[in-house]
Amino acid sequence: MRFLSDHTDPTVAVIGFGYVGSCVAATLAARGFDVIGVDTDPTLVEELNRRECRFNEHGLAGMLFSALDSGRLRMTVDTAEAGAADVVLITVGTPVREDGSLDDGQLRSCARELSGHLRRGQLVVLKSTVPPGTTRGLLRSLLETRGLTAGEDFGLAFSPERLAEGTALRELRTFPIVVGGLTPECTASVGELWRRALGVDVIAMDTPEAAEIVKLADNWWIDLNIAMANELAKLCGLHDADVLDVITAANSIPKGSGNVNILLPSVGVGGSCLTKDPWMVWHTADRQGVRIRTAAAGRRVNAGMPEYTARLIVDALAEMGRDPAASTVAVLGLAFKNNTGDLRATPARDVVGALEAHGVTVRLHDPLVDRDAAAELFGGKPEECLEDAVRGADCVAVLALHDDFREVDFAALPVARPCLLFDGRAYYPKDRIAELRAAGYVYRGIGRGTPGSGRDVREGRPVHG
Repeated sequence: MRFLSDHTDPTVAVIGFGYVGSCVAATLAARGFDVIGVDTDPTLVEELNRRECRFNEHGLAGMLFSALDSGRLRMTVDTAEAGAADVVLITVGTPVREDGSLDDGQLRSCARELSGHLRRGQLVVLKSTVPPGTTRGLLRSLLETRGLTAGEDFGLAFSPERLAEGTALRELRTFPIVVGGLTPECTASVGELWRRALGVDVIAMDTPEAAEIVKLADNWWIDLNIAMANELAKLCGLHDADVLDVITAANSIPKGSGNVNILLPSVGVGGSCLTKDPWMVWHTADRQGVRIRTAAAGRRVNAGMPEYTARLIVDALAEMGRDPAASTVAVLGLAFKNNTGDLRATPARDVVGALEAHGVTVRLHDPLVDRDAAAELFGGKPEECLEDAVRGADCVAVLALHDDFREVDFAALPVARPCLLFDGRAYYPKDRIAELRAAGYVYRGIGRGTPGSGRDVREGRPVHG
């Protein structure tokens, strides 16, 4: 192929060694490709070169260190080294501004640097999430500034990653990959790259714009689906119905090519994608005179869940006869989802802020997050020890159920008695809830509360039912 050698495994440069870039690079190196990792953060590069990994993805550190030890991966801060690669993958950050527009600073800087080192025959693939038209417009114009023409002298395409933290390495090797090139030959070259590198199915789109929209559509749907689940939980809470039972029953009906698939409610949505991509959708359409209402609606619902969560906790404490302003809540799990240490846009921060606004004293514990980063974000360093975090607490709020928390013996914790157990993302089954109540806890969850149970606990009787 014009932009991909038929006879050799290409050398791949990955520019932007954040979460996505590191997972892609580690996977390619493990599959036998030579990889050049490029990042402008010298501290990150130094950390990896001394075998330290800041990303908490199961198996990732070992894969990166093995690739570095074997020479399959080398790290640098110099974008010029990408000029030696056959394929350049761009995985830089693409945040949005307050109005939902793309903050393209990292992408512009990367493209300007890369343009001076591009050579004929190279294949450039943008993987960072962007508004439709970015690959063909902004990126192409920046890369062509030194006289080479995209689609003729070098290949250009968009091919998003659609990965979830915690399962990214497995998904890279199993999920189909979407590709949209500037020309049919660009599309075919990138498709062949992924077939060789990962052995996965490739979904070829007619244009880069179609591929860009696919990624936005995925995250738009996920965020909106979670918003529905969160509002469904609020409805269930009004009628003492268990939202998990309702969702299980609702999801049993066939619809389209599968079943109804309502996701699960929680304290809110976090991370670097779901919190920004729907606004990217909204802004892209709005600037062209089209109002996309569902993207904004989903974002507003999910952004309101931390305050709703705090209110549930405060109200439950009051039902138990506790003054919230004299109460202590131990928050277990500060990351934005289970089994990750990622604090980006974590809803736990706003839950803590809302609790503190009610006068609640909050203690923090999360064995997966960087304690210094958490201290900066939350305004106080988390407790290293679970027992220290919960000692004398009036409420234990599980906002992320890491594996470390699954086997906690709540009956043995040194909490105040009775104690509120708030389930923000644990989804405890009913037998587990019964055990908690037998141990003297008042259980509350999002869409799973049992109004009136606090009276039984205040009277000193275990809560059942």
